[in-house]
Amino acid sequence: MVPIQSFRNRLNTFSKLLVWLLGLTVTAACASHTVRTFVFSLEHEVGETFMGIRWQGTLELPNITVNGIKLTELSGLAWDDDDGLLYAVSDQGYLFHLQPEITHRVLTNVTIVTAYPLTNKKGKRYANRDAEGLTIIKGSNGIKGDSELIISFERQPTIARFSTTGKWLKTYRLPPLLRDIDNYAGSNTALEAVTLHPTWGILTAPEQPLTTPPLTQNGRFHVIYTLADGGKHSWTFPAATPASNSAIVALEALADGSVLVLERAFVSVWQPLIISLRQLWLTECHQCSQAPATVKLIAEFNNQKGWNLDNFEGLTQQSGPYFFMVSDDNDSTLQHTLLTYFELLPD
Repeated sequence: MVPIQSFRNRLNTFSKLLVWLLGLTVTAACASHTVRTFVFSLEHEVGETFMGIRWQGTLELPNITVNGIKLTELSGLAWDDDDGLLYAVSDQGYLFHLQPEITHRVLTNVTIVTAYPLTNKKGKRYANRDAEGLTIIKGSNGIKGDSELIISFERQPTIARFSTTGKWLKTYRLPPLLRDIDNYAGSNTALEAVTLHPTWGILTAPEQPLTTPPLTQNGRFHVIYTLADGGKHSWTFPAATPASNSAIVALEALADGSVLVLERAFVSVWQPLIISLRQLWLTECHQCSQAPATVKLIAEFNNQKGWNLDNFEGLTQQSGPYFFMVSDDNDSTLQHTLLTYFELLPD
């Protein structure tokens, strides 16, 4: 979240200003019902490398309705290797099943299979619907149909487990510091990201540092928390620079114990939108509750440097060095739901 106003509010304000300046009446055009190839960069073609990654295709998903649910505002991703499905959760508390098509390691198409609302144990809509982060359990154990999903929520800070059809299974106990929304920078900057770490279990992070973040003379630091030991351990790392107001939007733990962090920096429509992808290594400190994480920049994208960016918020590993990334279109006619596929290059 940006200071004072959210990303969505800023873009909506800009939309109204643009309409007024052009003297136009904005009407919803007939939405395309087909997946379209999206030109993510005019300078980097599919298959080319940029910094520490290689682009393997970007598609724009249509805002179609599936099971009465509109495909929009996707904020979290999780890959089910056993069933070959890509799960996506939306801000309004809906779960989508997507089936990507990969040809010669290039993303060529996506089928929107089905969609479900998140529900409680009585089968009614889950009360806390501001879903943001997503990760998977038992998604690559060789058994089809047994996967479960862990979802983090804003507004009412919560981490809960659901079936792949959206049924509530369990709510996890948060560390005391993360339970109270008053400890966060704002009501819409709570638990934006969640992942499952091979050593530390469930990791989560707020979008912005809490109201009492660790500060140094060098600036602002993010914090990642574990639920494994009641929140006794956490890790700090500096927010991405030179991006101002950088916010954590996704975490993805890797098999080697490192964590990919997706950050978005948005201040206003008059300044660059910057998406940063960085890799962290979580050091262990037995004498301290908050340890510094080693951080490495993988890639940095700036919409004023040839990148056709949108509000990227979701990230998941498919297999080995290959990952999906998705953007939240904020249910705006000026934005897109973009699904990107890329390869993380070795050092």
